[in-house]
Amino acid sequence: MAMRELRYFGDPVLKSPTDPVTTFGASTRALVEDLLDTVAAPGRAGLAAPQIGVGVRAFSYDVAGERGYVLNPEIVETSDEREEIMEGCLSVPELSFPTERAVRATVKGVDLRNEPVTVSGSGLLAQCLQHEVDHLDGLLYLDRLTPQRRKQALRAARSTDWFWSR
Repeated sequence: MAMRELRYFGDPVLKSPTDPVTTFGASTRALVEDLLDTVAAPGRAGLAAPQIGVGVRAFSYDVAGERGYVLNPEIVETSDEREEIMEGCLSVPELSFPTERAVRATVKGVDLRNEPVTVSGSGLLAQCLQHEVDHLDGLLYLDRLTPQRRKQALRAARSTDWFWSR
C-alpha cells in the first residue's frame, strides 16, 4: 500500500486511547499493509496506528527479523525483571531517554481473520511490544520517565526544529 506520514508529539491522536478493531475487511487490511510498509523504513522497530493518525488498536513491528502486526493487542504478561534502556519514538524524533521496561513481554490479540495471535519477546522486542501498546492506550514513552527526566525531555522537545513545525 503506502508509507504513511507520521504524527508527532503534540498531536491529540497520540494522547487518546484507541478503539478496538471491530471490522476485518478491506479497510483494516489496508491499514495493516500501511503499518507494515511504514515500519519497514530503516531504523524503525514498531509503529502504532495513532502514529499515522488512526485511532484503533493496531500496531506493526519489525525487530531482528521478526516482522508482523497485532490487532486489539493487550499485554498479558511481563517479567518481574526490569531494566532501564534508552528509548526513543518516531513521534518524538531525535530524542531518547532512559526508560524502565520489563525485560520480557507477551502480547495477545488477533490477526486479519480475527484469529488469536500471541507475540512474545525479550530485549528490543519486549520494549517494542510495551511501547506500541502504550501508544494504543494514549501514552508516550515520555509519560513513563521519572519526573526529572520528563522535564528534561519536554525541554529538549521544545528546543527542536520539528516541535512547532510538524
